Amino acid sequence: MKRKILPVIVALILIVLIGGIWLGGKLIERYSYSNERADLDAYYQVSGEQAAIILQDEMVEEKAIIRNGVCYFDLATVHKYFNEIFYADRTENLLLYTTALETFRSVIGESGYASDSDSGDYGYAISFTENDVVYIAADYVKKFTNLSYYIYDRHVQVYTEWGSRQMAEVTRDTSVRERGGIKSPILCDLSQGDRVEVLEEMETWSKVKTEDSVIGYVENKRLSDQTEEQETPVTDYTAPEYTSVSLDRKVSLGWHSIGGTAGNDTLESMVEGTIGMNVIAPTWFSMIDNEGNFRSFASADYVQRAHNMGLQVWGVLDNFNYRNETGAEVDEYQVLSVTSKRQRLVQGITDTAVSLGLDGINIDFEQLGVDCETHYVQFLRELSVLCRANGLVLSVDNYVPFNFNDHYRLDVQGQVVDYVIIMGYDEHWHGSGDPGSVASIDYVSNGIAKTLEEVPPEKVVNALPFYTILWRTEGAEVTDEYITIRNMEDFLSRVNVTPEWNEETCQYYAEWTEGAATYQIWIEDEESIRVKLNVMSAQQIAGVAVWRLGYGTTGVWELINAYVNS
Repeated sequence: MKRKILPVIVALILIVLIGGIWLGGKLIERYSYSNERADLDAYYQVSGEQAAIILQDEMVEEKAIIRNGVCYFDLATVHKYFNEIFYADRTENLLLYTTALETFRSVIGESGYASDSDSGDYGYAISFTENDVVYIAADYVKKFTNLSYYIYDRHVQVYTEWGSRQMAEVTRDTSVRERGGIKSPILCDLSQGDRVEVLEEMETWSKVKTEDSVIGYVENKRLSDQTEEQETPVTDYTAPEYTSVSLDRKVSLGWHSIGGTAGNDTLESMVEGTIGMNVIAPTWFSMIDNEGNFRSFASADYVQRAHNMGLQVWGVLDNFNYRNETGAEVDEYQVLSVTSKRQRLVQGITDTAVSLGLDGINIDFEQLGVDCETHYVQFLRELSVLCRANGLVLSVDNYVPFNFNDHYRLDVQGQVVDYVIIMGYDEHWHGSGDPGSVASIDYVSNGIAKTLEEVPPEKVVNALPFYTILWRTEGAEVTDEYITIRNMEDFLSRVNVTPEWNEETCQYYAEWTEGAATYQIWIEDEESIRVKLNVMSAQQIAGVAVWRLGYGTTGVWELINAYVNS
């Protein structure tokens, strides 16, 4: 009997032993620390000369390039995270950086740079182009930017902000893992006494950053002595100061539409009847070709006569009048995107303004395409430098801001120019085929409010229309014609209609029929202008402009005078 039982007992013991060994193996497998090393190229998603960018405490999707020990960022990355003022001219192979006072130039692919006050040589390419992408050396970016950076294996740490950070000491040798968990691959090893920054503390693991900016996870039991430390900010960077030339009172500007040199003789008649106007802006200058040249109807005598009336003169440069008059091919992109052409325009208009004794330049570039954005901004930056150096007021005309015209960059204008003028009209415009108000109160007030989100109030000027549109609808055909405030009373008398106040638009409105045609008009007059001026006064902006001289009445000018002197 015993002989029969013994094999069974032995078998059971073997089963128990094997089961114990298997279970022990499973327990060891489950609870032992993995020694698997992470594939760092895969972790950082880099290859070749690429390096991941750790910005503050996060790895961004863009990559740097480390070439011959030099760190480079592509231009889009520089613009997105560090400094959007860098400008690359791909046609003339130039990298430009325009401060408040001057422009730094370097040839793409070369090691030197120069400006009016500074020059230097880095001993390696400041920038280069590869696969149609412009790269800029980190040290050159740092010359103009509040940042610090450190190159490590497969990654670059960049700081643009500094504050406090939570530090901890490593209590015993351990590993930084890709994720929280003992089975997660190892990114790097830590020794007892090493210090790490604690980015996020969880129940049993913490997200940390090592001294060489490896971000991963460490068990909480391996960390102790948490303390808060202040980071050391960059001290070798000074932000540029954009000084402004401005009037010592509210702006009251009237545009003087001049279509030829004979128009200068109308100065006195245009000014007659105005009250409180302190700036006149003659439409003298217009782009004429794709080389940066412009035509001029300007007259030094006009400037002197205006000065004798107590008026500043801001000459207007536009991109449309000559083209509209002659049908000439004028492509703003061709001028603004090529440095030699753009600077010909900038230098030419500035030299002309100085020679005429102008007080300022008013830029009126309309219907610019989105592709002009960076080039238009560079144009304004370069022009602002020369205006600032010559004591000229620089003002820029803009549409009421919407998403579709945000490439005019009101935020940049608010920094570099003296006055940002919002053309608070053409809500419904001539030729649109869409009857409606030229400037309802909501359109005007919302335009000012949106502008103030990006431009300081002391630089914002709102332009008012001294005209409205008479709309005629017959069947599916809609035609229109302008009627000035000056002619409004006579017009209403002739058509024998009595308008009624419309609270929604804060304008008088009239509608009538003649035969099969329906007529509609949202009237600009003293009452509508009064409401707009009240909104402008409440917003405490820098002043008012009007389109255009010769269209107004004494009553409207009295309201403007009261606003300017309020």
